[in-house]
Parts: sequence; structure tokens; C-alpha cells
Amino acid sequence: MWLLYGFALVAGIANAVQSGTNATLSKSLGQPFAAAIVVSLVGAGTLLVVSLMLGRFALPTVDEIRSVPPWAWLGGTLGALLILSQLFVAQTIGAAPYFGLLVTAGVVTSMLLDHFGWIGFEQHGVTVWRLLGGLLMIAGIALVAMF
Repeated sequence: MWLLYGFALVAGIANAVQSGTNATLSKSLGQPFAAAIVVSLVGAGTLLVVSLMLGRFALPTVDEIRSVPPWAWLGGTLGALLILSQLFVAQTIGAAPYFGLLVTAGVVTSMLLDHFGWIGFEQHGVTVWRLLGGLLMIAGIALVAMF
């Protein structure tokens, strides 16, 4: 289990660094949408190589594709939104406010997803402690963004 938490921490660090690398790529190319496509293609290539190296690559069957709920296909669109926000917002407002807003919005949204068991998550009700944690994050990002 600790390995999963470690992987999540590394992904969080990568997400913060990715904002800067993607914004720099966009600035260097002078074309934000071209940079977004490059980022997506490099990501797809990386996933392909890693899945092949691990022997875990297999195309889904037609029945598997048909069984996917319609909302589950939105992940790529949401990923593109994240990349575009990195390209257009991160360097303008700064790394700390950008990532603070990103993480805080993610935690608050995740609390709702858990509470109601939406989009495939197990239901975990909002407790006083979770609510307090979310409010502290909102207060923290207000301090980071304003001062």
C-alpha cells in the first residue's frame, strides 16, 4: 500500500514540474496548441513503450469497448483541458498559485465524488475532518495566491 502512496506523491511532483515544462515548450514553439499535441503524443508514446516493456499491452475487444459508460470516454478531453491550463495559465500566475488551485480544486471535487460515489468511486461520506481539511486547503490557497 505504501508503494501506491509513494507513486501518488511522485505523480504529484511530476504534475507540478510538468506545468513548467509544458508552458516552456509552448513558449519555445510559439504555438500552444502544437505544444499540447506534442505533449499528448509524447505521453501516448511513453505509455505504449512502458506497456510493451511490461507485457501489458492488449487492444480491447468490441464488447469491452461497448461496455464502457459514456462518461468514461471524457478522460482524454479532461486531460487536454489540464494540458491547456498548464500552457495558458501556469507561467502567468506562477507555479504555487496554479498548482495550489489545481490541487485544492481536485481535493474538494474528490470529496464530492467520494461522498456520492460518482463516476465509479466507492462511496466514502464526507466527515467533519475531511470537510475541515478541504476548508484548510481553500484557506491555504487563498494565502498562497494573495500574498
